[in-house]
Amino acid sequence: MRRIDAMLRRAAIVLALGLPLAGCMLGPDYKRPDLDVPPQFRGATPQGSVDAGAAEAAWWRQFDDPALDALISEGLRNNQDLIAAAARVEQFYGVLGTTRSQLFPQVGAQVAGSRTRASEQTIALAPTINPYNSVQANLLLSWEIDLFGRTRRLTEAATAELQASEAFRRGTVLSVVTAITSGYINLREQDRELEVSRETLGLRLDALNLFERRFKGGVVSDVEVSQARSEYATALRSIPLLEQSIVQLENALANLVGRNPGPIARGKPIDQLMLPPVPPGLPSDLLARRPDIVQAEQSLIAANARIGAAKAAYFPTISLTGAFGQASRSLSDLWEGPSRMWTYGANIAMPLFSAGAIAGQVTSAEAAQRQSLAQYRKVVQAAFSETENSLNGITTSRTALDANQQQVDALGNYARLARKRFEGGYTSYLEVLDADRNLFSARLQLAQQQGSVLLQSAALYRSLGGGWVDVADQEAPQPGVNVSERPRAFP
Repeated sequence: MRRIDAMLRRAAIVLALGLPLAGCMLGPDYKRPDLDVPPQFRGATPQGSVDAGAAEAAWWRQFDDPALDALISEGLRNNQDLIAAAARVEQFYGVLGTTRSQLFPQVGAQVAGSRTRASEQTIALAPTINPYNSVQANLLLSWEIDLFGRTRRLTEAATAELQASEAFRRGTVLSVVTAITSGYINLREQDRELEVSRETLGLRLDALNLFERRFKGGVVSDVEVSQARSEYATALRSIPLLEQSIVQLENALANLVGRNPGPIARGKPIDQLMLPPVPPGLPSDLLARRPDIVQAEQSLIAANARIGAAKAAYFPTISLTGAFGQASRSLSDLWEGPSRMWTYGANIAMPLFSAGAIAGQVTSAEAAQRQSLAQYRKVVQAAFSETENSLNGITTSRTALDANQQQVDALGNYARLARKRFEGGYTSYLEVLDADRNLFSARLQLAQQQGSVLLQSAALYRSLGGGWVDVADQEAPQPGVNVSERPRAFP
């Protein structure tokens, strides 16, 4: 055992000689590109008039609907995209571990045994003992010195890809929460439209029955009965279309929360859902708060690092190898002094002519970096646009909602007065039909606009990102690794 320890010490000294050589790294170091960041969003609410912690809390709970809260919790636990995203992080963690392991010496062991009979016709080569045994036990060491930083650049790229996969997972959390919220709002809006249609259908059925009785009594003409029947059919036609849409929305929500298609439990009607506050935020905040921007930048970092890895192929690779062990013809003599064997050496390899292969790899890596840079800038610009659109959408949709409500109130009064005038014989039924038709349309539009206001609020929280993603992430499937920790050098 003392001899083996001495051999290992010698091997460590030989391998350590390569440490001073592993110094320089080829390729550009990453620097965040300059971005044209607007100073503020158009239509942004003054910071002092909003809840500064709104973007850090579970904003969907501000709707004050336990049914929605339960759906989101179920979706965060069971959504298949979230489960796949967590596994994807683990995949890239493994890639990083494999890549990074090449920075360290590789150690292995080998034990072999055989029994051989040589031909006695070849006297010069025939062994003294025939047949004979051969037993070996070796410790193998190898190390490619990262002289020009190829492995370190690849490790840098793998680290960035791991961070990008984690950002993608967090982006999936963001998308799932907003998708479930938007789907639930759409469902409640369709429920309201169906309710309005059924109420209108009931009123028009009463009117139709009344006109049919009056027609039999000779009070009204067949024209007025046909008009009443037409309006009844119009309301009747909208109901199965809405019922079909509601089933589709329920199935889509069931898929989002990770269950088979089926009914979705309802909570408060759409006109009773509370509106979350508008969170504050500056354009520069998005660079750190939005997972898709973080993912795009990490992809850019990875592409930047691969340029150095590609350029390192122009330069020599230096590998140190060693083998230390025992070899004998019998197992009993394996650990005797004469059985000792060792070898160590170095290998230097350098490309002399590659017919443009390395140049092509460098060109490809540089082009990939430019693509990632353009994609990064595109994602940032899209984030600014989405946030501005959401801020503007909240303002305009609230204004439109107020106008819709005033229209419904006015048309409701108009329909009531028109019916009284008709019953008093001061006007024809056409005026009643016109008022009823306009009221029906306005009530449907009001439900749609109520949904639009709530959807714009959800879209704004999605656009801004923020600490609320951390709150939601506590309920989501987690990868089985900590991305802030580096993989071990050895298994």
